[in-house]
Amino acid sequence: MNYKQTLEYLFKQLPMYQRQGESAFKKDLTNTLSLCKILGNPQEQFKSIHIAGTNGKGSSAHMLASIFQEAGYKTGLYTSPHLKDFRERIRINGEMISEKQVVEFVDTYDTQFVDITPSFFEWTVALAFHSFAEEKVDIAIIETGLGGRLDSTNIIQPELCLITNIGFDHMDMLGNTLKEIAGEKAGIIKAKTPVIISNHSGQKIVFEEKAEELESSIIFANEIELKYSFSSDLTGDYQKENIKGVYITCLESMKLGWNLSQEAIKTGLLKVVKNTGIRGRWEILKENPLTIADTAHNKEGLQIALNQLKSLNAKSYHFVIGFVKDKKVAEVLQLFPKEANYYFCQASVPRALPITELNSIADSLGFKGRYFSTAKEAFSCAKIACQESEIVYVGGSNFVVAEIL
Repeated sequence: MNYKQTLEYLFKQLPMYQRQGESAFKKDLTNTLSLCKILGNPQEQFKSIHIAGTNGKGSSAHMLASIFQEAGYKTGLYTSPHLKDFRERIRINGEMISEKQVVEFVDTYDTQFVDITPSFFEWTVALAFHSFAEEKVDIAIIETGLGGRLDSTNIIQPELCLITNIGFDHMDMLGNTLKEIAGEKAGIIKAKTPVIISNHSGQKIVFEEKAEELESSIIFANEIELKYSFSSDLTGDYQKENIKGVYITCLESMKLGWNLSQEAIKTGLLKVVKNTGIRGRWEILKENPLTIADTAHNKEGLQIALNQLKSLNAKSYHFVIGFVKDKKVAEVLQLFPKEANYYFCQASVPRALPITELNSIADSLGFKGRYFSTAKEAFSCAKIACQESEIVYVGGSNFVVAEIL
């Protein structure tokens, strides 16, 4: 198979949560362990930092990778989902693995993996761990896909764990209360392994009990006053909390022997985009009229993003938004200002909320707007309508942002 055919196999033949939703999520680590056993257990051949959380785990992972790169370490980075290219998920020193590596991995192990019937995510985790071991990275920053306890990445024994925060997302799989969701995220905590919590979100006792059970030290970043303040080229307001958790993770890493100078931390935070290639986090697509793409997609993340938008005091706002089926769309949509201009759309993935359903929800809530079958059509219309001193915001779903980027 060539690269295109390999991607078609991965995307279409394997169960894929990002496209299909809950039916593709496997609440078991058996498959990942079986795949990695065939590969010689690559997860045991590199050091790592494991990151979970409802919001901010991807940004935090990219920040840490950038810092370790600035400190001179060969750094692996595993994140999900990708926006434009599958290989965004697996990077080494900011560079995506090659198309050849993807093709050769699938060709080599397809027949050996077939009886295990892995999901798309399990295949991808196996590829990432294999690549990091083969390339002999000094450290790999590993972001969980969903939850923590039963996430495929949770077979590693990391140097440290970072949990960013807890919010209501993926309740159909993680639980209907913050306590239940916190318990799933706390599942990445390992025995005698330091854990940093960027914001315990009122669930402090859940993390404390898990850390105590495993004899792991725990630090709550939101309860600490820092002597230094840091800026980042990731400029969304929600990054302030992430930066704090990342900085304390760096301090704890230094206690374990990692040589992370203040200069490496400062520079790493200012060069996240350049060093890692991250996209879609309060990304400015155009300065005039200001056009922003942002992957915030649940209540907690969108509230911060919308507050930041409001603070810009634009003459008018143009929202290009769509959602996926498993979100509480009515609850999320009510965060948006009704007096704005709306270009509702449907992303081209099976998980996308059909435009007819979005139309019905928006109309019942009193939102007035236009409806489009694709994100690109909606964005084109918004660009034409938007004047100087007005703002276009693209978001609501990773898939909407991906199609515009």
